[in-house]
Amino acid sequence: MRVVSGICKGRPLKAVPGNTTRPTTDKVKGALFNMIGPYFDGGTGLDLFAGSGGLGLEALSRGLDKVIFIDRDAKAIQTIQDNISACRFEDKTEVYRNDADRALKALIKREIMFDYIFLDPPYKLQELIRLMEKMDKENVVKDQGIIVCEHSFDVDLPSSVGRFSQIKHEKYGIIAITIYLKSNGE
Repeated sequence: MRVVSGICKGRPLKAVPGNTTRPTTDKVKGALFNMIGPYFDGGTGLDLFAGSGGLGLEALSRGLDKVIFIDRDAKAIQTIQDNISACRFEDKTEVYRNDADRALKALIKREIMFDYIFLDPPYKLQELIRLMEKMDKENVVKDQGIIVCEHSFDVDLPSSVGRFSQIKHEKYGIIAITIYLKSNGE
């Protein structure tokens, strides 16, 4: 596992010890960022269910200004912090140990809005639609913001959720990526 492109291209990343997290493969990560970027001119990201932090770190390497990482597992949090240090992104990141709902509630209170949100929950706990409905209701995604959902290939997500419209869907073996764009409501 490594950073695929950008200023940290080739930098190896640690995986979370054990088998409770499933890191996004370099192939899928590369394809995903080619769909939404591939490079960014600033912006803010949220890596929810961050695991090793690979998606958020890839986004920073490709030009995002800041990424907030959330995971509820202590081993994942330590791995994220190690990977952030390896990439020297300490000044561009915030890391919190929390579950997705409580973390969203805290971010809503801080009135933070995101350009990119990466959702990669455990496949057996698919909560993507409910989380996107909450993000739409609480307005945490900027207009023209993107939500990237990584999920099992056999999960069919709707063409729209609130103000989020599906703009891309690709399958990579047992993994699928579905990308949503937030319209400004016009």
